[in-house]
Amino acid sequence: MTRAPSNLLALRTLLLTHLDNAPGPDDLDSAEVGIVGDPAHRGGYHCGSDRTVANDYSVFESPRDRAGLSDFACALDVGQFKVTTPKGTFDLPHYSRWLVAQCAANTADTRDIREVIYSPDGSTVKRWDRLGRRSTGDSSHRWHTHQSYFRDAIKAGRDQTAVVRRYLTEIGLLQPAAPMEDDMPLTAVEISAVATRVWTASWGPETAAGRLAEARDEARRARLTSEAVLAAVKGADVSVILTRINELAAEDRQRDADLAELLRKQQSGELTAEQVLGRLRDLLPTTGKA
Repeated sequence: MTRAPSNLLALRTLLLTHLDNAPGPDDLDSAEVGIVGDPAHRGGYHCGSDRTVANDYSVFESPRDRAGLSDFACALDVGQFKVTTPKGTFDLPHYSRWLVAQCAANTADTRDIREVIYSPDGSTVKRWDRLGRRSTGDSSHRWHTHQSYFRDAIKAGRDQTAVVRRYLTEIGLLQPAAPMEDDMPLTAVEISAVATRVWTASWGPETAAGRLAEARDEARRARLTSEAVLAAVKGADVSVILTRINELAAEDRQRDADLAELLRKQQSGELTAEQVLGRLRDLLPTTGKA
């Protein structure tokens, strides 16, 4: 018998907790966030193994789905809503465009999502498909958004709330989490400490280059990714997002190469410790704190 898995039930609860707050036509009520298809439903991600059909695309198109087939439903439908926060007014088309932009950017918290069938404007129906198989959906998706997940991720019980928590945070319904220390940009003092380890031979140049690469400018990457996502939400083509992300990745690779070369020059004596520190400050971000 097809069952609703705990990870999608947690996602359902999260959506209802924060979007079920506008009684009336703008209210996202419990009937509008569905996981298991009705008894007549056969085939597709709303069905578990007992309701799949011959050549079911939700099983046979991906090895992840074949490996993860179980009695769990692996999809969630989100109905219409409208919420107002100090950041503005947000509705289902806005959420859908934002989610698709995140998927197209391949953010880490969307990689278990197989497809999103949605309407960007309440009229046109589109489908984002990670496997690139389909691009359309039926007219019912003008008033609800379908999110399906690879079956192996649902069977493994992996959390699927992270991307929705980011959305709720961006629109002002959740408070942003305090950044972890390891995610903060390097301060000038921290850069100096890294450089000291290098020129006292505590690290060789390759090890230091790797450690410094791990300390990339996450804040800068997050900002540029957010700009690309915002552009998509405002109607820009998804290809614009992908181009922006690819450009950013190329910049990171170039900076890694520059760091490795800089450290090799220090070890060979071409640059002094002070020169290395100065150039490190140019290559790596700082918080502006001493």
